[in-house]
Amino acid sequence: MGNGGPMLLLRMMLAEIVHRKGNFLSALIAVTTAAAICVGVITVCDASRRETVRLMRDMGFNLLIVPEGTDMTDFWSRSFAEGEMPEEYVRRLADSGLMTVQHLVARLQKRITWQGRDVLLTGILPEMQMTGGPVKAPMGLDIPRGSAYLGRRVADSAGLGVGDEIELLGRRLRVATVLEEQGSIDDIRVYAHLHDVQEMLDRPGRINEIEALQCLCGSKQSLGSIRDDVRSVLPGVEVTEMRSIAIARAETRRMVERFNGVLVPAVVLMATIWVGLAAMRNVNDRRVEIGVLRALGVASQPIAALFLAKMMLIGLIGAVVGWAVGTALAVHYGTAIFPITAKGIAPIYALLGWAAVGAALLCLVASWLPAMSAVMQDPAEVLSEE
Repeated sequence: MGNGGPMLLLRMMLAEIVHRKGNFLSALIAVTTAAAICVGVITVCDASRRETVRLMRDMGFNLLIVPEGTDMTDFWSRSFAEGEMPEEYVRRLADSGLMTVQHLVARLQKRITWQGRDVLLTGILPEMQMTGGPVKAPMGLDIPRGSAYLGRRVADSAGLGVGDEIELLGRRLRVATVLEEQGSIDDIRVYAHLHDVQEMLDRPGRINEIEALQCLCGSKQSLGSIRDDVRSVLPGVEVTEMRSIAIARAETRRMVERFNGVLVPAVVLMATIWVGLAAMRNVNDRRVEIGVLRALGVASQPIAALFLAKMMLIGLIGAVVGWAVGTALAVHYGTAIFPITAKGIAPIYALLGWAAVGAALLCLVASWLPAMSAVMQDPAEVLSEE
């Protein structure tokens, strides 16, 4: 046996698998299940992270950039800044290459009286993303020229619906959307394209605020650091953080990351224990055979190699099957659990290679001690027990 080389080891391993199909299938099921759980959990955790990012993003903008000298007490009482700044500021900021802000939306707002009602006329430019950065799903409203989006209170009090036409400061607009009730000042807004509102208010090329989102893709930035970054591009502007939104976003993302960081190692640990127990059972079931082989003069190394090679083969097969099963389950059920980012839930092919290497090493490590303990036993002692 010791002089037959790898081919003899392979033949013996295949013969042993055929002879002990139940034992082989039991160990294979253990490894496959463990691999499927690991792959499924990692795939779902990735979807969970993306879903959390999207949900936190949809909480709204958490940074506000307003003109120099804005009295924030007056701003919060009026809900808009009296001062103005050039519309060109938003393009300058987008082209700056800053990594601390993203999702830039320029707005021009003014309270007006329309049909005897106090409304907040809000002109919005479609979102401008950072030049050279990754393309992100837009947050801001994209309102076509000549259209109006009405807050729920404005629409209900005026009896207006989608498709109706309104006249506002001498300009006719078609109601394209009636927004859901927000329970905030947004319910008395009349939204239109920024350039339409600039013309209505005779303020060409002017805005009075830029909404933005703090970027959490890197290390956490303090508000002071963000202010310095923005003012390096737009000297003199005021930068305010909607702190409750910022804290909620950051804390929720950290909680999900901590949970994922504990869940995956826990699953891997349980898989290692499971495979180790399967290997121990395999060795214990074959103690007598090992004792006979040792009594016939077969060296310990070939016997140990037979066990370890078999477990590595089980690891490789279990990894491939487990990856397929875990991925299929994650994709199937993940789309229901994470509907917002369902289209992004897809097989992670890099996990196949990691699963193959990891499962083979895991089986090798988990079966090493059982195999060594078996071949080191005194054959006479083992046989005398039978």
